[in-house]
Amino acid sequence: MKLNNLTPAKGANGREKRIGRGEGSGHGGTSTRGHKGAQARSGYSRKIGFEGGQMPIQRRLPKFGFKNPNRVEYKAVSLSMLQSVSERYGVDVIDIDIMKQAGLASKTELIKVLGNGELTAKLEVVANAFSKSAIEKIEALGGKAQII
Repeated sequence: MKLNNLTPAKGANGREKRIGRGEGSGHGGTSTRGHKGAQARSGYSRKIGFEGGQMPIQRRLPKFGFKNPNRVEYKAVSLSMLQSVSERYGVDVIDIDIMKQAGLASKTELIKVLGNGELTAKLEVVANAFSKSAIEKIEALGGKAQII
């Protein structure tokens, strides 16, 4: 293969459609726009969602759903995660800063401690919310569950 015998693929190069250059071109007269109507005029632009006069989909489909603006969303942290954090950092008091430092939640998330998993250490846990089972398990070992 050499540069002098490179050619485009068959059918890749078509001639440009020259519109409005007389009847002999095959694209004169109405210039491929059909007869009359808005789409034949200059300056026409179809509105977003316009379906040719048919009722558009955003009007055919009903509204549904509801987003509660007052919803409070928590990041769930299990007791087994707290157990591993206390072993890794060697602490008895686990607050939100330690949990975020351990990667259990991001900077802006609120934390709720759930009662999943086993807890063996006596811990003092500080969080935004607790489940009933988490409070029972923490206090059964002599620990403390403190809500901010």
